[in-house]
Amino acid sequence: MTAGIRITWTLGAHGWADCVVEDHQAKAELTASYISNAPEEFLTAVARLVAGETEARAQFEAEPTAYRWIFYREAADVWIRLLELRRGSDHDNRGTEIWSSQLPIDALARAVVRCFDEVSRIYSESGYRGKGGEHFPRTRSPRRRWHIATGADCSR
Repeated sequence: MTAGIRITWTLGAHGWADCVVEDHQAKAELTASYISNAPEEFLTAVARLVAGETEARAQFEAEPTAYRWIFYREAADVWIRLLELRRGSDHDNRGTEIWSSQLPIDALARAVVRCFDEVSRIYSESGYRGKGGEHFPRTRSPRRRWHIATGADCSR
């Protein structure tokens, strides 16, 4: 595990993906449907944190269950809470925390980039679309991937 966190993304049946997040203390397994754009939302949340925002969220819809990522950044660290909700529209306080961790923001960024690099290596970008039903997330915004990986200003 890199700096205490590992994230894996595996395509399942057409339109579904499985995600595993783990650190040295715990592991959570979740599912994402493509009724929402889970990988893009996740990458956007992490990019916003790297850019300096103090809070970001992403949600994976699992029909009807949902998994909500809540990120809080303070200085160079990020605290992550992962909630399981009965319905995607439920308030955070109705969810059950299934995983949480605190780590450096750069460790999270590296884990996310490695995760999607591995997805690209396994499926190829065209294979991802064929099996997953959506474009590979990084093809829509290569500048976002660069920003996540390096923390560089990608607004130019």
